[in-house]
Amino acid sequence: MNKNEKSEAIKEVVELINESSAVYLTDYSGIKVEDINKLRKEFRKEGVKYKVLKNTFFERALKETGKYPQLSNYLVGMTSVIFAYENPVAPAKIIKKYFDDKQKLSLKACYIDSAFYDGKQLNDLASLPTKPEIIAGILGSLDSPISGVVGAINAVMRDLVIVIDEISKKEAA
Repeated sequence: MNKNEKSEAIKEVVELINESSAVYLTDYSGIKVEDINKLRKEFRKEGVKYKVLKNTFFERALKETGKYPQLSNYLVGMTSVIFAYENPVAPAKIIKKYFDDKQKLSLKACYIDSAFYDGKQLNDLASLPTKPEIIAGILGSLDSPISGVVGAINAVMRDLVIVIDEISKKEAA
């Protein structure tokens, strides 16, 4: 790879870093190519990019962006990089599921927005709700008071109709 190709590759990684809302580093040692391809499909379904990069390339890209300073400490051994965009928690859920099943693809460290997490916090990250789950919860809680008010109004109207019906029955008798 000549200098121009290297600088283009680093520029591409810089763009990925700048566009992402979360960056995960994992240890992919011992994983078969077939399994990595399956993982890539899982990540793609969630709108996440999975890359195997040279540690030196990724470190240069980190320095160029000035973001995620602590990740440089984890660029040792076989490291894959995961870039999340709209759903920053999705990679944690996929990593945890795979790790629980195969005891491979361990989380080294990650940044979600500007918050740093090390590999020991994978269970905590994987248990966080996704963005759609949070939105559904908020909408559900907004809907609950409204449906309660509507139910109360309907109950008052029903009771009023019953009272009027009883009065009309007494007057008719």
